[in-house]
Amino acid sequence: MLSFPSIFRPALFTGLVLALVSNQNYAQIKPTSAEERLKSLQNRVALEQNSLVNDIPFRNIGPTVMSGRVVDIDANPEDPTEFYVAYATGGLWHTVNNGQSFTPIFDNESIIGIGDIAVNWSNRTIWVGTGEVNSSRSSYAGMGIYKSSNNGKSWEYTGLPESHHIGKIQLHPSDPNTAWVAVLGHLYSPNKERGVYKTTDGGKTWKQALFVDENTGAVDLDINPANPNEVYAAMWYRTRRAWNFEESGKTSGIYKSTDGGNNWQLVSGPGSGFIHGDGVGRIGVAVFPANPQTVYAVVDNQFPLPDTSTKKVDTIYQLKDFKALTKEQFLALDDNKLNKFMRANRMPQKYTAASVKEMVKADKIKPTAIHDYLFVDDGFQNKSITGCEVYRSDDGGKTWKKTHEKPIGIYNTYGYYFGKIYVSPYDANKVHILGFYAQMSTDGGKNFKTIDKNNVHADHHALWINPKKDSHIINGNDGGCNISYDNGENWFKANTPAVGQFYAINVDNAKPYNVYGGLQDNGSWYGPSTHKEDIGWMDNGDYAYKMLNGGDGMQVQVDTRDNKTVYSGFQFGVYSRLNKESKERKGIRPQHELGEYPLRFNWQTPILLSQHNQDILYYATNRFHRSMDKGETMQAMSGDLTGGPRQGDVPFGSITTIAESPLRFGLLYTGSDDGLLHRSKDGGYTWTPIGKPAKKIPELPQGLYVSRIVASAYKEGRVYVTLNGYRDDHFNAYVYVSEDYGDTWSQIGKNLPLEPVNVIREDPKSDSILYVGTDGGLYVSIDAGQSFMAMNNGLPKSIPVHDIAIHKGENELVLGTHGRSLYIAKLNDVQKLLVDKAYYEKKKAEAEQRQPKSPVKQEDKL
Repeated sequence: MLSFPSIFRPALFTGLVLALVSNQNYAQIKPTSAEERLKSLQNRVALEQNSLVNDIPFRNIGPTVMSGRVVDIDANPEDPTEFYVAYATGGLWHTVNNGQSFTPIFDNESIIGIGDIAVNWSNRTIWVGTGEVNSSRSSYAGMGIYKSSNNGKSWEYTGLPESHHIGKIQLHPSDPNTAWVAVLGHLYSPNKERGVYKTTDGGKTWKQALFVDENTGAVDLDINPANPNEVYAAMWYRTRRAWNFEESGKTSGIYKSTDGGNNWQLVSGPGSGFIHGDGVGRIGVAVFPANPQTVYAVVDNQFPLPDTSTKKVDTIYQLKDFKALTKEQFLALDDNKLNKFMRANRMPQKYTAASVKEMVKADKIKPTAIHDYLFVDDGFQNKSITGCEVYRSDDGGKTWKKTHEKPIGIYNTYGYYFGKIYVSPYDANKVHILGFYAQMSTDGGKNFKTIDKNNVHADHHALWINPKKDSHIINGNDGGCNISYDNGENWFKANTPAVGQFYAINVDNAKPYNVYGGLQDNGSWYGPSTHKEDIGWMDNGDYAYKMLNGGDGMQVQVDTRDNKTVYSGFQFGVYSRLNKESKERKGIRPQHELGEYPLRFNWQTPILLSQHNQDILYYATNRFHRSMDKGETMQAMSGDLTGGPRQGDVPFGSITTIAESPLRFGLLYTGSDDGLLHRSKDGGYTWTPIGKPAKKIPELPQGLYVSRIVASAYKEGRVYVTLNGYRDDHFNAYVYVSEDYGDTWSQIGKNLPLEPVNVIREDPKSDSILYVGTDGGLYVSIDAGQSFMAMNNGLPKSIPVHDIAIHKGENELVLGTHGRSLYIAKLNDVQKLLVDKAYYEKKKAEAEQRQPKSPVKQEDKL
């Protein structure tokens, strides 16, 4: 093991802006202000300038074939082979050869996440609104508006730092200094800096032109191109917490201005023909350019559908019938109807009317046990809502009429994720709407047909229509970019950028070793660590990366004894064991017993193979589960290790991370989405809460999402934890270490910038070296976490690092980024800093030479 002599400990970070950390309860967690975030950018720049490791290169190993979420597309109307593609977390890319290749042009800015772009093709000015508007679980907060007049060689920051999420930038058709911006605002907290903003001086100053309230922001805009004083704004009421999403509200609606945004009138209220009230969700608007009196709107109608089903109360029971039964009442239930109910609700076959009545009779379970077994109080169920609807106005928004009688059904239950509508430049009856499917109407919205084919990914967010030939369209979705020239009859992919959104990664011990990972809406894949992207693979159709499963790919565990037994799955804990050679698959998902409440599964349900015996699989819901036989059987080893469920429509009260000590079998840790930590020293049979507030010991911040807990490979009692405030719009960096199994904690990484932390890893050769991945990048410490420095050579300046894997045999660091796929770097030169004094002094001198003579504050530069 490498040691870290005291004479080597650098003092490079004195005087830097520190992340403000205070001991606070959950209710006291406050959103990070724009002022704090702007000041923190100084810190990030300093961590780059002072870095001793920023010349160590990363190489990108893809993958590209499954791509990532596109949020906007803008093409040159005079030459559509040139266009820009904006990704939610993958940056902005430019092509001049119809998507055969792309160049990133936004990689050196402080924020990489994008909500919308607009291009003034007459003067080649690009406007970028940062912060995705789709309100997803990984929609990162932006910093406002950027502009470039030289195709991204340099960018000018133009403000709106509290905007966080931007839905649309609408440029004036003839005045290059005038623009309107739809600001949705904070995702997880109320704020006043939302609504419609307008500039008349190219972004030097902004005026809040339309404001409704702290929870209602602007999500879309359009104008009358013949009279730009006519502006339409779609306002959307929505709130999001970690446990609940309000997708609609009575303040949602369409507003119109006839004086360029100085005054506004609600044109979708009572009597307009448009829906109004608490069920109005996200709205998209589109003006027909050839006759601007015609305006289309698409809306996520959250009003419940009427219950038209026939109640068969005489043949089957309802769940509510079991809620308040006495023992005598339960035993008197009709056996036939009880069996029908249990089979209809997919209860295990071992439960029959006779067996369950025997359990109740013997007082083994309560008479209300069936209700408790099936009742889920987190609201995450398919709601019977109206969903996607299209409205049309032919009098400039004065009145509206729904265009269709048949349900459209492209939103499922997550219409907040979509909400765009487009109309042909010259055919008023040709309309496109985007949701899970992309659909087109040629009769003014009366009928829609799906136009995305087998090679087009689901979940659509952007469309560009050729103004000269409306059968030519470019589509952006969760799987990248597709192009069609025949109204969607045929498509080809334009997916050369490596913009995958990884949640978690892992490696095996093959030669060369493989990297495994799960991607947002793109399944789980694996491929060789030596991979280099080359379009030549299309000749033989054999791409280096192979798919393990579909859905939203999550965690992957690999049995390194054979490097072919893999555990992987998708959202909410649907995992399986797969043999890569035989393709044999075994489903793995724990099930509660009658007499227990349903288990709660996190979106990124954690799994872990034991390092001591890879027949042992750990799995966590709100309880800790263990399998001793590769997942064939699974045993619940704990009670609820969270604070319990919260009323809402998002699953909450679940375990987010589990860890096992590499030094001692049976020493286990868990962390939850509500900030609770637990420890077991006996293989999971008993659990002790740790990290709770107590007198005379350092208190961990309470109520924050536990993004990672890691047991040290160097000292048995040492354990690391990272806490993440993203779900409160709270961006402070929280990293802690304990030397006594979690009984007491001390904070490390105090000089990290204000970026939520996702992961921490130890170096394989020195316990003085730590790696931390945040929503803004990768940071390295060579003094056990007392100070960190940036390590981003070859990476975008700001990229979410969701996971880190280390391959000991190759001494390589692997990054799973949420937006730019996978990167690998050698660790030799990092470790050399601790054993070669001359090398350390050389790197320190180089860092000092990089210091500016007159430091420029980042916010002044912006």
